[in-house]
Amino acid sequence: MLGCAAFDFAPFGLSGTVYGTLLNQRSALVALGDAVNQKPYLKPPRAPILYVKPRNTLAGEGHAVPVPADSPELEVGATLGVVIGRPVCRVSETQALDTVAGYLIVNDVSVPHASYYRPSIRQKARDGFCPLGAATARESVGDPGALGIRVFVDGKLAASASTADLLRSVPRLLADVSEFMTLSPGDVLAVGVAAPAPRVRAGAQVRIEIDKLGALNNRFVAEQL
Repeated sequence: MLGCAAFDFAPFGLSGTVYGTLLNQRSALVALGDAVNQKPYLKPPRAPILYVKPRNTLAGEGHAVPVPADSPELEVGATLGVVIGRPVCRVSETQALDTVAGYLIVNDVSVPHASYYRPSIRQKARDGFCPLGAATARESVGDPGALGIRVFVDGKLAASASTADLLRSVPRLLADVSEFMTLSPGDVLAVGVAAPAPRVRAGAQVRIEIDKLGALNNRFVAEQL
């Protein structure tokens, strides 16, 4: 698992794919302003906008996040990750949470960029750009729609958000995504990053806290070539 956080309940490991979701926090859509009605968007998204955080991006608690020389400032994407416990295909919103094994903290790191029309691999899939926290079983979390999210940079609060501000709640998102693709045990679905995302440079110490899930700590360091 490349040193990433594991979980000690079924499906017993990160065996699948990590997916990110764009524009699912109300503040992220608001930040686009009228641009959402201009080319290439033309209108607000009507379906989930997904992208993949591949294996090379994965990191865990305490791991260093490389800051590329060509992108000296990075965005800290604090978000909730949903750990899939059994196959999810065309699940109803009312039954969606029954497919969840647990939850974890995701730091969906990204190179700052203006366009979200087609999520860029170059900007979102650099080495170490997806630290994951330890997972907590679903039963210990309760309602995933009422969790506070906080980002601290060098010990100071830099951002706060809540899963209550998701445009698609966790069960709604699972229902919508599984309408066109199957999620498998071990997959992680990150539900969306609030705006504005804090920006950091090499040397920054970042701590993300989510209610009931603890904390994820990572230092950002200059990439060694």
